[in-house]
Amino acid sequence: MKQSAVWCPFVSAFWPEILIQARIEEGTVMRFRSSWVLLLGLVLAGCQVEQPPTPESSTTDSGEKKDSTTPGSTAEGGTEEKSGERKSVAFVTNQIADFWKIAEAGCVAASKEFDIDVQVIMPPEASAVVQKQKVEDVMTGGIQAIAISPLDADNQVEWINSIAAKIPLITHDSDAPKSNRLVYIGMDNYAAGRACGEILKNALPDGGQVLLCIGRLEQDNSKYRRQGVIDVLMGRDRGIDFYQSQPDAFDPNEGEIKGDKYTIVATVTDQGKPEVALQKAEDAIVTYPELKGMAGLFEYNPPACYQALKKAGKVGQVAIAGFDENDVTLQAIKDGECAGTVVQNPYEYGFQSVRVLKEILAGSKDVIPESKYIDIAPRSITKENVEAYWEELKRLKGQ
Repeated sequence: MKQSAVWCPFVSAFWPEILIQARIEEGTVMRFRSSWVLLLGLVLAGCQVEQPPTPESSTTDSGEKKDSTTPGSTAEGGTEEKSGERKSVAFVTNQIADFWKIAEAGCVAASKEFDIDVQVIMPPEASAVVQKQKVEDVMTGGIQAIAISPLDADNQVEWINSIAAKIPLITHDSDAPKSNRLVYIGMDNYAAGRACGEILKNALPDGGQVLLCIGRLEQDNSKYRRQGVIDVLMGRDRGIDFYQSQPDAFDPNEGEIKGDKYTIVATVTDQGKPEVALQKAEDAIVTYPELKGMAGLFEYNPPACYQALKKAGKVGQVAIAGFDENDVTLQAIKDGECAGTVVQNPYEYGFQSVRVLKEILAGSKDVIPESKYIDIAPRSITKENVEAYWEELKRLKGQ
């Protein structure tokens, strides 16, 4: 039975030797001597009542994963620190998605293994403003370190630095290289983009018109991922260093990009909204009747492309290459209706972020490499290896 503790500053001010604590139990009413009744009636209005934590900041001692669609879910496990204070960190995503539920599973596992509390924060929408508010909310709760996937790296530098000045901060999934983050945990998004481009190129050996679909281009990972696809289709032999040293070398976001065999007709964005992604994919199929290929660069983009093609009766006529491990994408690959997808390892994003933050809080300096980059390599999934990968994925999800 939960108890409510009532603390009365007025009483304690005049009678410091008296501690009044009212406990309400099921079927029991505390009775005070009549001499106290009037006093209690006068002061209770000024008393503060301790409330149980709200669902957004609640915790569990079991270490079990809470509903990922509720921003602020918390994973715990293990015992208290010797000092009596248990370490607490936050893992902040860029929105709610199945991709992040896998990362949350990694956070839960790390919480148990490394004896640390982990709050997994998933903003309800892909908005830098909302992400900032969620981070500020969790900061007031007294977390001691944070891992974040920035939504708008270039415009969030000052804000990220303000947090990094207070507590250890690392980035995951998408980097903010101009900030004072301690380390980035993730993949080389340019190399991953090239891998996606190779999948599409193999599916379209004769070339043709290609559409690129992506959530937004403000993120660091988005820019490099898109550029990797473009460079493969344009026949350019470059690496990520080329663009890191020449930020103006990225292809324009608007307009066609023409090569000898392939023409990228457009790059459409949806601001992280799957329903918008579907509508734009449907519109593009009508706008570009000669379209031969579609590259979906966020987790929900390949399913949107597939569903749009299915509605138009063009499945199999337009090749799809994608990113991440949505079930619709994997089933389409298995059925031979999607050429392939490039998968990250979100489980390791969560697990390694928690591990690194734990070691940083313990004072370890060796955990941060000189490059300030911990590589979690991507994989290309095609019809040849999709079944084995899907089984592995289900195991990680506990299915």
